[in-house]
Amino acid sequence: MDKLKQQPNKRILALDILRGITIAGMIMVNNPGSWGHIYAPLRHAEWNGFTPTDLVFPFFMFIMGISTYISLKKYDFQFSRAAAMKIVRRTIVIFLIGMAIGWFSRFCSYWTHPTEGIGFGAQLWESVWTFDRIRILGVMQRLALCYGVASIVALTMKHRHIPYLIATLLVGYFIILMTGNGFAYNETNILSVVDRAILTPAHMYKDNGIDPEGILSTLPAIAHVLLGFCVGRMMLGDKQAGRSREEVLQSHLIKLFLVGAVLTFCGLLLSYGCPINKKIWSPTFVLTTCGLASTLLALLIWIIDVKGYKRWSLFFESFGINPLFMYVLGGVLGILFGCIQIPWDGGSISIHGLLYNKMMQPLFGDTCGSLVYALVFVAINWCIGYQLYRRKIYIKI
Repeated sequence: MDKLKQQPNKRILALDILRGITIAGMIMVNNPGSWGHIYAPLRHAEWNGFTPTDLVFPFFMFIMGISTYISLKKYDFQFSRAAAMKIVRRTIVIFLIGMAIGWFSRFCSYWTHPTEGIGFGAQLWESVWTFDRIRILGVMQRLALCYGVASIVALTMKHRHIPYLIATLLVGYFIILMTGNGFAYNETNILSVVDRAILTPAHMYKDNGIDPEGILSTLPAIAHVLLGFCVGRMMLGDKQAGRSREEVLQSHLIKLFLVGAVLTFCGLLLSYGCPINKKIWSPTFVLTTCGLASTLLALLIWIIDVKGYKRWSLFFESFGINPLFMYVLGGVLGILFGCIQIPWDGGSISIHGLLYNKMMQPLFGDTCGSLVYALVFVAINWCIGYQLYRRKIYIKI
């Protein structure tokens, strides 16, 4: 845990804000009041296509690519033992935190709902030893793998060759999908076949045999982060000596809008032959979401850094300066809200049940109450994040 240094004048605040928007969005969509009554824009697309909810995770990965460029710049993009060890260590830590959250969720579930008739010792063992059925991959694990691979590539490959690697990954993955029934929403999909063979069904997410953060779909996700890295290089790699801040920001805007338009257009055009699909992380999903993220970043730079309209962004900045910590916090609080029981009307009820079933659902109805619960949950997380922000505490993960 370190104290935040004074932000330099040339810092682009919009990067933190977009990162914060995505983290707040990820927390919100992961914590509805009821999974049976989700507000429509907060639902994932069932298969092909995308909703606003399907944008938050890829937007974060795009920003992670830009942040990777910024963080590796201090090494002058030269491979060294110190840089490699830092990347490997951070990759392992993020991956293990993702698995730990999965284990903690199962522990709390089995502890609060044990098998009927077993004793304390058996209940404790049943709750603790869930490693034979814990999910191996997930959101944090994907972030870890993509960060690690993208960082090593950035330190070992000439940057002008990275676009060719991105194209190779996306085209190669498309060939895998086309030859392996990769657009089928069932267990005949090559992604499902590989995941079931390597991970085994006990360690996978259950969605018609498809794990949305599976092994093969990590390949285009790596290309996704590398695309963000290339955009960061395009934005920040030029020499800025002798140029005013306004000229630099104007250059950023033009480049980002151009990239956003090209990528979004290409993704939508190619979707007629390669559907946009988050669950398999299709190549067109990569192009479209990176294009939209680039456009939104340009818009935020214009609003925040050029026009100076910053007061509204404080809420999201509190999430953006500690993004991974805030995401982990949201996951842990969501688990605790669902398992901690408090006395209620002669019995007990979970915090989640009290807030949604007893307060928000009667007042706002099923769907609106579910939305209000999600918003309140985000606000609770923000209260913690804001205290870190106000004290300039930066928790590195």
